[in-house]
Amino acid sequence: MAREINLVPDVKYEMIKTLKLRNLIFFICIVIAAGSLAMTLIFASIAGGQQAAVDGKSGTIDNLVAKVKDYSDLSDFLTIKDQLGNLSEISANKKVSSRLFNVLSALIPTSGDKIEISELNIDFSTNPTVISLDAQADALTPPFIDYNVLDSFKKSMQYLRYDYGRYVDKAGTEIPAYCIVESDVNGSFYDQEKGRYAFWLITGEGCNPTYEANIDYDENGEKIYKAEEATLGYQTETYNDQTVVKIWRTPQFAEWYSEEPVEGAPYMDLGGTIENVAHFNSSCITYSGVENYQDSGNPSETVYKTIDGITWVGTNSTCNLIETDENDGIVISNSSNGRDANGQLVLRFSATITLNSEIFNFTNKHVIALGPVNRFNVTDSYVQIQNMFGKRAVDCQSGDVSCQGGN
Repeated sequence: MAREINLVPDVKYEMIKTLKLRNLIFFICIVIAAGSLAMTLIFASIAGGQQAAVDGKSGTIDNLVAKVKDYSDLSDFLTIKDQLGNLSEISANKKVSSRLFNVLSALIPTSGDKIEISELNIDFSTNPTVISLDAQADALTPPFIDYNVLDSFKKSMQYLRYDYGRYVDKAGTEIPAYCIVESDVNGSFYDQEKGRYAFWLITGEGCNPTYEANIDYDENGEKIYKAEEATLGYQTETYNDQTVVKIWRTPQFAEWYSEEPVEGAPYMDLGGTIENVAHFNSSCITYSGVENYQDSGNPSETVYKTIDGITWVGTNSTCNLIETDENDGIVISNSSNGRDANGQLVLRFSATITLNSEIFNFTNKHVIALGPVNRFNVTDSYVQIQNMFGKRAVDCQSGDVSCQGGN
């Protein structure tokens, strides 16, 4: 039997194993180093390519910048772009100064006691809006110089209100403001015994939201607009050669109220909900029907009428025309006796009145000022406004006993 004899010492054997392990480690390190070098070369190639691309784009950008700077109308273009981007903010801050006419019609009495303005200033830069006026008060009956006129004027401030909102069609869809005509050429609102109303230009471009949402187009892509379809379900009439619908701002309680809704018929419940009829959605006034109504004594409530045992009440407790404070929103800076342009005895005075700035906001549509207890007989007729202004009264002259005397 053959025998193998290991003549290699143990130490030599361990050394051989160590050399083999060293060679393996060297080989692995060489492979890793080669891989790292390859990756470095790849990354360097990518970075170089990116830098070349960046340099190319930078050159393109520089060329474009040069062209833009050479554009002669650049400043105008940037101004227009900036303004377009701020249209919402511009609209929110825009003021409708012409509403002051309507405010004055509610603010200044023109019958009974008379107040005539000789100078008026308004400041829209403040909140609340401030108007300053010089005026004269005339009781129209002896004694003409009567401080009760001025006192009544001051105390009426807390009862003045305003209203705004949107007109809607039968489906409750808002009608664009430019499609509503609320006043005649003299600026007077349309009123009847049944209340206030406006004209809806129902066949005007973009004026019938429900119809526009279901509009058809012909084979050429042109809009097909049929007046008879646009006015379906509405009673129309002609106003200034245009097809219009009378749309009520004051609810028609007798015609609209019903205990249960009837399909296709106007409906209003005791809570003031109005459906299936074009009407005005007020943001200030809420309506309600009350059986066995008793006067609450609340000046913000208006009793319209009692129909079949139900008294209809409109309440406006949030939209105050005057920003009231401890002075009721008005400060009389001075007063004195005087004579007007006709030689009539009057009470001269100067006043500062703080108005709610919401009245003049462009985003608030169909704004009207309301006299005490939400009267709907206020008009912003320019004819009436003219009668509110007059020549400044003069101080009492020396020797004018009737002007200098009295309380």
